[in-house]
Amino acid sequence: MSSATEVTDANFDELVINSKDTIMVDFWAEWCGPCRAVSPILDQIASENADKIKIVKLNVDDNPQMAMKYQITSIPAMKVFRGGEVVKTVIGAKPKPALEADLAEFLA
Repeated sequence: MSSATEVTDANFDELVINSKDTIMVDFWAEWCGPCRAVSPILDQIASENADKIKIVKLNVDDNPQMAMKYQITSIPAMKVFRGGEVVKTVIGAKPKPALEADLAEFLA
């Protein structure tokens, strides 16, 4: 479905919190239509900006601990982490220009 790395409750700290990179976590679920719509857009942004931001995916159905920890109540929800902290939250599927605008500070 996506070229993004899957993260889980088990490896979240290792791959996201402890990363030196800027990481955007896409909180999604298989049954979520808007999640499926935004996935290829996120893949494009990730491949075009691989040196600036990494995008990973967390299935909220399979990984309820992280979804609960980060208070995910609506999906798709995307949270940008830098230095182990959430520095930006984007909620909902958006067209590529809108997502790029939301992420402009990380893509510059």
